[in-house]
Amino acid sequence: MAHFGDFQNAIYYAGLSGMQPTWPVDYATLKTRAEAAMPPSVLNYVQGGCGDEWTQDENARAFRHWGMVPRMMVDCTQRDLSTQTFGMSLASPLFMAPIGVTGICTQDGHGDLAAARASAATGVPLTASTLSNDTLEDVHAACGDTPAMFQLYTPRDKDVAASLVSRAEAAGYKAIVVTLDTWVTGWRPRDLNVSNFPQLRGHVLQNYFSDPAFRRLLAKPPEEDLRAAIGTWGATFGKVLTWDDMAWLKSLTALPIVLKGICHPNDARRAIDTGADGIYVSNHGGRQANGGIAAIDMLAPVADAVAGRVPVLFDSGIRSGTDVIKAVALGADLVGVGRPYSYGLALGGADGCAHVLRSILAEADLLMAVNGLPDLNAVRAAGATRTDR
Repeated sequence: MAHFGDFQNAIYYAGLSGMQPTWPVDYATLKTRAEAAMPPSVLNYVQGGCGDEWTQDENARAFRHWGMVPRMMVDCTQRDLSTQTFGMSLASPLFMAPIGVTGICTQDGHGDLAAARASAATGVPLTASTLSNDTLEDVHAACGDTPAMFQLYTPRDKDVAASLVSRAEAAGYKAIVVTLDTWVTGWRPRDLNVSNFPQLRGHVLQNYFSDPAFRRLLAKPPEEDLRAAIGTWGATFGKVLTWDDMAWLKSLTALPIVLKGICHPNDARRAIDTGADGIYVSNHGGRQANGGIAAIDMLAPVADAVAGRVPVLFDSGIRSGTDVIKAVALGADLVGVGRPYSYGLALGGADGCAHVLRSILAEADLLMAVNGLPDLNAVRAAGATRTDR
C-alpha cells in the first residue's frame, strides 16, 4: 500500500542521482522564495491581513501551543487518511481553501486552472472561489476526477446569486461554501497604502462577467464597457446575510450548504437548526477582522457543539502537515490550506502547487506513523493538549 509519506523516499532516492527538489518542502523557505518571485501588488494582497496583522500571525503561532502525545508499540505500517464528506470519497482530510486571487498568482493569469490541475494530480479537493480569472465551469473541468466545492460570495442581487449557485450545481461541484464575513472588506493597510484592490482593476471577475443574470444588469457587455461592468460588480457584491436567509439559500440548490466563518458554538448550533449541512470554522486567515482569537483555539468548542451532526471544516493558519493533524485531533473533518498553495502556484504553477500539497500530505502521514496513529479515528481519539496551561 502506497503512503503519502513515500514522497520523502522519492526525494532521497533522487538525491542519489544528484537531483534535489525544484521547490522547497518547508513553509519558511517556500514563503521566502515566493516573496522574491511574486509581483509586489499580488504578494501584498496574498500576504496581507487586517490591521497590524496580529490575528493573522496568531492563527499560525497558536498551533505551537497545541501538542500531541505519541503512543508506542502500535503497528502503523499501514496508515489510512481517507475520509468521506458530502458524498466525496477522499484520500485525506486536506482540501484547498478558497482564495479570491488565485487567478493572478501565476504569470499567465490562469492560476485557478493551475490550482485545479494540481487538485487533479494530487486528489486534494479544490474549493473554487467566486472570484476567479476563469469560469467556474472551466475550473471544475480542470479538476478531472477529483471532486470540488464552490465558494459563494453571495451577491446582493438574488438572481445573480441563484445563477451562480445553479451553474455550480450543473458543473458538478459537491457543495456550496457560503462565506459569511466578507460582505464588506476588512481594513487592510498593505493594500490601502498602495491603493491596490485587484477586483476594481477588473481581475478575478470572470464568473460575474460570464454570468447571464449579471450581464442582464449591464447596459453594455463587459467586453464593450469594462469600467461600467466593474462598477456594477461593486454595487452587487456583498449581501448581508442573516439567519432569515437560510431558507432562501437552501431553496437555491440540492447541494449541501456549508457556512464559512462560524467561530462561536451558539452560531454553529443555530446554523444546523436552520438547515446548514456543514460548519466551516475560519476567521478568513485574519484578513477580515483583527484582534480576534486564533482560529485553531475556537475549533474544539465549535466541534463539540456540532457533536457529529454535520461535517466540520477548518482553515486559517495551516502551514504544514503537522498543523493538519492537530486540526483533525481538535475536531475538524476536513482541513483547508491557503497561502502555502498560493506560493506553490507562484513558483511553479500547477506542478509547484502539487509539490506543496504532496509535502503537506507526506508530513501529515509520517507524523501519524511516528505517533502511533494508524487512521483519523485514532487521531481524534488521541486529541491534542494545550501546552501553555
